[in-house]
Formats: sequence, C-alpha cells, structure tokens
Amino acid sequence: MTEAGREKSTGLRHGWTTGACATAATTAAYTALLTGEFPDPVAIDLPNDKHPAFALAREALADGVATVGIVKDAGDDPDVTHGALVAARVTHGAPGGGVTFRAGEGVGTVTKPGLPLAVGEPAINPVPRRLMTEHVAAVAQRFGGTGDVVVEVSVENGAELARKTWNPRLGILGGLSILGTTGVVVPYSCSSWIDSIRRGVDVARAVGHTHVAGCTGSTSERTVSELYGLPEDALLDMGDFAGAVLKYLRRHPVPRLTIAGGIGKLAKLADGHLDLHSARSQVSFAALAQLVRDAGGQAELVEGVRGANTALDALQQCAAAGLPLGDLVAAGARDTSLGVLRGAPVEVDVVVIDRAGGIVGRA
Repeated sequence: MTEAGREKSTGLRHGWTTGACATAATTAAYTALLTGEFPDPVAIDLPNDKHPAFALAREALADGVATVGIVKDAGDDPDVTHGALVAARVTHGAPGGGVTFRAGEGVGTVTKPGLPLAVGEPAINPVPRRLMTEHVAAVAQRFGGTGDVVVEVSVENGAELARKTWNPRLGILGGLSILGTTGVVVPYSCSSWIDSIRRGVDVARAVGHTHVAGCTGSTSERTVSELYGLPEDALLDMGDFAGAVLKYLRRHPVPRLTIAGGIGKLAKLADGHLDLHSARSQVSFAALAQLVRDAGGQAELVEGVRGANTALDALQQCAAAGLPLGDLVAAGARDTSLGVLRGAPVEVDVVVIDRAGGIVGRA
C-alpha cells in the first residue's frame, strides 16, 4: 500500500480500515470481471482527499466470478485486524438490482436491533457500503458495465478475530464488521473504541434494557454482572473512556447506569477527569488527601495518603484507620458523572473494586 502517512502529533503511521480494503478489493475484482485484467496496485478515492493504492495479495477470475484479497495494514495502531486478508468476491447481479452485499466467511451478520444496519444484514457498515457502491459505479461507467453486482466480503480468520471485539456482545455473529468512516486508521485515536461504546448503548436501548454498566475492565465487569445479574449486552466495555459513556447517555439516556472500576481510575473520575488513561490523567494524591481531611481523617493519615505510592496504597492506609476511602471516591466519581449528564434522566451508582474484584466502595 502507498500513501500511508504519519500522524503529526505522534509521528505514528496511519493505516487503512477494513472498509477501505474491501472497497479496493471490490474495485479491482469488478474491473477484472469487466476487462479480464486486475489493476495492481488498485487505487481508490477516500474522504478528505485521500487516494491510497493497494497491492493485491490474491486474485482469481473464472466463470463470471472475480475475487481479490488485500492484506490490511493498520499502520502503527494495535488493531485486531492488522495483517488480516480482506477479500471481495464479485459476480454479476440481477438487472436493475444495483449492489447487493453478502457476508462471506469471517464477516458477521446483525442479529440485534439498535445498530445502523437491519437485523439479518451482513455487518458491512453504511460508509463502506457507500464507498463500494460509488466505486462500482465508477468502474461500470469506465468499462461499460451495468453496476449490478453481488459483492461478498470475507475476512480470513474473521470469526476467531471477532471474539476479541465487541461484536458478540452487540449481536454481530459469525465474524467481524467491515468498518470505517474515513477509510483511514489513525493510530491510538480511540475512535473505534468510543464508537463501540455508542453502539453498545444503542443495542441496550433497542432491546429494552433499563440498566447498563460502564466498566473499566473484565474484573469490574464480572463484579457488576454478579452484583446485579446484568446480561452481557448491558455491559459497556468503557475502558478509559468514562466521558464517552456519560456524554452519549446524556443524549441517549438509559434509566440506570452503574460505573465500576478500580480505585485508581475512579479516583481520577472523582477528580474530574473523563479520560482515565494513565498517559492522559494521573491520580491526584493531594485530592485524595483532601477527601480524607474532609471526612475527618487524622493529620497523620492525611499526610500518609498525600505521600502514598498508589491509590491502592492510600486505600489500604485508610482501611487500617477505619476510614472508607473507597466510598468517598465512589461519591466523588458519582458527582462528576452527574455533572456530565447535566440532568439527563439517568440514575447513577458507582462501584469501586480492588484488583481481585472485591467491592471496596459504593455510592
């Protein structure tokens, strides 16, 4: 592939989405179907004036069927589909039928409402569908085709890779989604994770859940699931993006939200941080010390918390002194959350856990 750029602020290399790869594969396959020749590399046009060219990893043409495979390059992003073979199998469709999309091996099918695709549809998102449709039309115009085709998109080992994504929880079964809004993967942009949070809320609302949980990791998910008996599709893999959960629920409310996580991350939320990643926010031991002081903690304990090595260290010091720091942090995190929700009809409770998943604070 060419035109892989570097993100200015980080120096990291951009990559291309599965949707861009599928568009390139479809373009090359339909070109071969009409002309007998595969363009290699094949260039496509993406939003924001991007025009990447992709090398063909596989190609086959026989009996009215053209298939092209392209290896996805996600640049320097730790994308689960980096290095995956994204393929398009293109055949002539019924006259007047336009472009029909099908899920090949490794591409999922939508089984729950709330996503931007109807139940039963292949998990090829709207923007990749539009890009593929536009490129099919351009190839048809250039080489005299009708533009009536069936495009079957597949991803090698996609069903296995999908288990590492949100897809099973969102009701996308059998494989991956073909994603992308710009065609470009921005390294560590977090946009795909935040989009998954939003789709998780959409699905929960669509199936009628009145209680969802934003959890910072698998341990807090397990604790909340056991505590409240929540089904898997009511659990939002929030990670570090508390702000993304709260801001989306402000616009698309669910009656009840539980926020769950470790003492360190929720101490940051209590201090007003909405991005809990260690590179973008830090635990303020001065703020924790102030919580302890305000709760009537002795001066020695206040100074001990101020000089603590970790939030867990502060928690243990307070536990030994009989002061419920976990509850104080939970209350602060709840206050921050309610502030972001701005009066949206969402009841909030917070569960603070230790590393083993034991509950050490609630509000």
